[in-house]
Amino acid sequence: MNFRIDHASEQSEAGVRRQVECEMACVALGQMAQLLAGAKPGDVLRLTGFLSAKSLKSRTPVLHVNAIEFLEGMNHGV
Repeated sequence: MNFRIDHASEQSEAGVRRQVECEMACVALGQMAQLLAGAKPGDVLRLTGFLSAKSLKSRTPVLHVNAIEFLEGMNHGV
């Protein structure tokens, strides 16, 4: 399953707090894809995995998901 996620958080950089937002391409296979099939747009998830290049020709990073946590009761407006 290929999909995209929106990320938003507050991070510290050089002692200064800043808002961070980005969008990332992701891929999930097997059981992870089955779990994600039940997710709805706007669901808040914690995804764990590894980054890899999209292909030999495209060095754009893609998150390969190997763990999913559904975070109930959290809505970050993304």
